[in-house]
Amino acid sequence: MLLPADNYAFIDGTNLYLSAKALNIRIDYERFRVYLRENLRVGVAYYFVGYVEDNRSLYSSLERVGFTLMFKSISRFKDGKVKGNCDAELVLQAMIDYDSYRQAVIVSSDGDFGCLVRHLNAHEKLRQVLACSRLGCSHHLRLAAGSRVAYLEGIRHLVEMKDTVEGEPHRDGTPQHSPSS
Repeated sequence: MLLPADNYAFIDGTNLYLSAKALNIRIDYERFRVYLRENLRVGVAYYFVGYVEDNRSLYSSLERVGFTLMFKSISRFKDGKVKGNCDAELVLQAMIDYDSYRQAVIVSSDGDFGCLVRHLNAHEKLRQVLACSRLGCSHHLRLAAGSRVAYLEGIRHLVEMKDTVEGEPHRDGTPQHSPSS
């Protein structure tokens, strides 16, 4: 008998992408969504990211495999870099939905989520913090999560893209784009 998928995931998309890239992990987002559903009982999986027009096909593929995208407008700098920090939006959504989920999964290595994680943990609403690696995860976030922290590098074999080469399209034909910060 399958247990209900009554947990929610709150994913810091840019942090996930950049942290995984630093570990040379190419995430297969479809496999990652299956992992969240089957292993952490995640029904709703919010994916927070700054909106970049050129990444529309990526956004469509994320939605197609079951992520609920939450966009933030970006700022463009003179040097061409973009910034779309979604930390406040992620925390706010976690609190708006607080009574709707049994437990939350926070996907990030960012210490800015320490206060949210501490609150969720204190009220038995934290299922897990999923960071990319122990070395890349904020000390404050690890302390706030206590024993409820896991690392993407430990489940790499379950979520990594297997059948593409860097620069080639994903399995579903969408180009490999990077979410913006």
